[in-house]
Amino acid sequence: MIVRPKPNLIGILTSLKGSIAKRIAWRTLMVTLLASAIVLVEISHPSYFSKVSATPFTLLGLSLSIFMSFRNNACYDRWYEARKAWGDMLVEIRSMARETQVLKDQNERHSLLNNLCGFAHALNARLRKENELKASAAWVTATLDDNAGDLCGRILMQAGHQCSALAESGAINEWRYMLLANHLTRLTQVQAICERIKNTPLPFPYTLLLHRTIYLFCILLPFAMAEPLGWMTPVFTAIVSYTFFGLDAIADALEDPFGGDENQLPTDALVRTIERDILAAQGVTPLPPPLEPVDFVLN
Repeated sequence: MIVRPKPNLIGILTSLKGSIAKRIAWRTLMVTLLASAIVLVEISHPSYFSKVSATPFTLLGLSLSIFMSFRNNACYDRWYEARKAWGDMLVEIRSMARETQVLKDQNERHSLLNNLCGFAHALNARLRKENELKASAAWVTATLDDNAGDLCGRILMQAGHQCSALAESGAINEWRYMLLANHLTRLTQVQAICERIKNTPLPFPYTLLLHRTIYLFCILLPFAMAEPLGWMTPVFTAIVSYTFFGLDAIADALEDPFGGDENQLPTDALVRTIERDILAAQGVTPLPPPLEPVDFVLN
């Protein structure tokens, strides 16, 4: 995720970090060169363009803008829902740390809290299609098999067994056990929400139609602008194509909030925050430093 002060006018015009311009540069350049070639043809053979009207492009551009806004809103909703889910995880783990302060056996409490931190590491790795066991091994207290399915779910199951054992031994009363069990249930919901977002992309025909329409619009637009605008046609074509290709690329980036893109969620930083909270609850000092943006990028 890009974390930087609001840029001034010069920064807006020159900043590339976090910009979508690098991804769409070749597409925009090719469409601009095509527009230049069309202007040359129009100058040589103006009769070819005498009956080309801009009216269809006005209607198509308006429809395309509305269509793109719907898709971009849907992709942003996925990004924001994922961020809310990770915020809920932080709330639930902090609540678990607070509710377990009553435990007299601090080793048991530390084991339970470490498992929750291991869950955060494992879920982060799962969403990025990395090795969950390797990511959580330093925190999870139980021996888990990486080939036995849902590792995140088994970590929460282990934490549930620990809470049940505490209730049976009388270390916590039934009311507090229900609180802890509810926190674990909500962590399971967080995992389910993140997996739904990760494994359910936007319908492919919906995205494909938009991609095709954008390319057709940007390729055909110079034919309507060549006669009235002349050599200004490549300039306006570059601006329009930059806008449409850029919005399309931004939606693609936000559709999967858990990848390694610089505009996606800083889940590593969120996991580090959970680590610090867990270690602080155990009285560990010094705490590992929070992750800071590197070249304006917070991972």
